[in-house]
Amino acid sequence: MRLVQFELNNGERRVGVVTADQVREVQGATSVRDLALAAIEAATDLAQQVQAHGLGDTHDYPALLSELRILPPLDHPDPAHMLISGTGLTHLGSASARDKMHQQAGDEAALTDTMRIFKWGVEGGKPNSGHAGVQPEWFYKGDGSTVVRPGAAFPLPPFAEDAGEEPEIGGLYVIGHDAKPYRLGFAVGNEFSDHVMERKNYLYLAHSKLRSCSFGPELRVGELPQHLAGSSRIIRDGQVLWENEFLSGEENMCHSVENLEYHHFKYRQFLRPGDVHIHFFGTATLSFAAGIRTQPGDFFEISQTEFGAPLINGIEPVDAVFKPGAMGTL
Repeated sequence: MRLVQFELNNGERRVGVVTADQVREVQGATSVRDLALAAIEAATDLAQQVQAHGLGDTHDYPALLSELRILPPLDHPDPAHMLISGTGLTHLGSASARDKMHQQAGDEAALTDTMRIFKWGVEGGKPNSGHAGVQPEWFYKGDGSTVVRPGAAFPLPPFAEDAGEEPEIGGLYVIGHDAKPYRLGFAVGNEFSDHVMERKNYLYLAHSKLRSCSFGPELRVGELPQHLAGSSRIIRDGQVLWENEFLSGEENMCHSVENLEYHHFKYRQFLRPGDVHIHFFGTATLSFAAGIRTQPGDFFEISQTEFGAPLINGIEPVDAVFKPGAMGTL
């Protein structure tokens, strides 16, 4: 089952089930989060909760996408209660891409640390179920206000030195009233980052991640396939500027999903009932590592057949929201 959240022409929200080029409304549902919380209370799963509601009106899916009426497939009415985070060096090709980026800067210390943490993951990132393995690199992206809907442009702030894609699979979660995390499913994501800033010094990684992101357009309910082979493309002036294979799933990872989830949700502050979490699982595909520099007007297109429609986003410069010397005092 693949779910979307979307808007009607009058702005009202709906939840829908995707079937080919159509979206069937889930009757009486305006939020995937509400459906998930109801499923938790009923001790059932999300797919059964959707079936219990039943399906109603049909909508043209390509039209919803082209009119930018598709919302992220999971959100929260208060963006401050939606946490976006992720892990790095989790895929079997990720260390080479990261090292290549750091080598260009001649940063041998970063190269050594990259290989060390990647080696730890290869050796201990897939423990037996129910056991903790080695912890991955972890980073914070922001809250729900940083999420860009599918089809919309990523805002490029004036201080940004790069606007680079990171095609990833993300886990989508709701914290139940029992303070336990519940996984709803997975979505394709673009964990948009500033690789020039990161390349200067790997200790700038935290700064480089404080950018917008996008995921969807669809939530794939159920387990993550073991092997995923998709593509990541950059389109400029209607032509493909760069394209590469985007591999994911545990067969292509040095960490299990269960291990990545444990090392996120082991922290008590991430178990606040009602909160929503989007957790990116990392990538091994970066156009920046191939020497590509994006620019406003470019489009990112990330595809995984098992996740339905591709995730497409552009780049658009925005004005600074805070400038040096603009601090207020009381």
